[in-house]
Amino acid sequence: MNPTTTRVVITGASSGIGAATAIAFARDGAMLVLAARGKEGLDEVARQCREAGGSAEVRVLDVTDPQAVAAFALEAQDILGEIDLWFSDVGIGVVGKYAEVPLEDHRRVIEANLLGHMHDAHAVLPVFQRQGHGIWVNMISFGGFVASPYSAAYAASKFGLRGFSEALRAELREHPDIHICDVYPTFVDTPGFRHAANYTGAKLSYPPGTLAPEKVADAVVGLASQPRDTTVIGAPAALMKVSELAAPLPAMLLGRFMDAWSKRADRTGDTAGALYEPERGASGIHSGQRQGASQQNTALMVGAGLALGVLGWQLLRRRERDY
Repeated sequence: MNPTTTRVVITGASSGIGAATAIAFARDGAMLVLAARGKEGLDEVARQCREAGGSAEVRVLDVTDPQAVAAFALEAQDILGEIDLWFSDVGIGVVGKYAEVPLEDHRRVIEANLLGHMHDAHAVLPVFQRQGHGIWVNMISFGGFVASPYSAAYAASKFGLRGFSEALRAELREHPDIHICDVYPTFVDTPGFRHAANYTGAKLSYPPGTLAPEKVADAVVGLASQPRDTTVIGAPAALMKVSELAAPLPAMLLGRFMDAWSKRADRTGDTAGALYEPERGASGIHSGQRQGASQQNTALMVGAGLALGVLGWQLLRRRERDY
């Protein structure tokens, strides 16, 4: 084995950002072990990885099962020899007003998005400590700083992931070669909305300015050689700090946007999406919606962004006066 080859594990690798990241690593000749619930999607991504120049093994895995994740980590280590980078990318969602969504769906989001990542970390950190090195990449999202009305469980999971990473970094301060890296993209053009449970009665669509999954993938690949605590993609990092100062206004603005959107969007029936079972077939990397945003949605998003920026500027001015 080439000693410079990066050895990578990705959970949530069958579609979207996970799939794009696997292929990006493969172009650099990485050795990959890919996991997700959907075998067909994994097989397709693995095929593309091999065509791109990497090697890829796949395993069907539900990260909500901690024993299965622990066994998978040991198997991945056995396949790769060592694990240089583990990317926890599992993410699901349910859209709808909190009290109108079945509680079991909210619970499923927390189990996958928060506990699933915690299961990953619990399995791989002992591997890193035995090796003396390793990078754990925690996919969070801009939603780890700005609460998402109509996605309360998703917001809880992402805020929880941010605190979890901060706690791990503090615990690992005496292990300088073990890194906890958080990634915070804004909206990304993946099949995520198609997979989401939806109780709004409105057809889900992405807002203007969604990121290509490949852009996020390139950022994750970059962490293998230059790990850092926080990577923000699609917005200035300072905006996250402003949103903290401005809370709860960002959530209120987003709530008004969601109220307006849910009344105007095309109608559809309620669905549990892929919360409990993976979508049949290969989901792919993209949603195919990036060109479909309406001018009305653009105006709403731009207006909310401007209001947030003005408020942040006012709060910063006030803080300066207080000091």
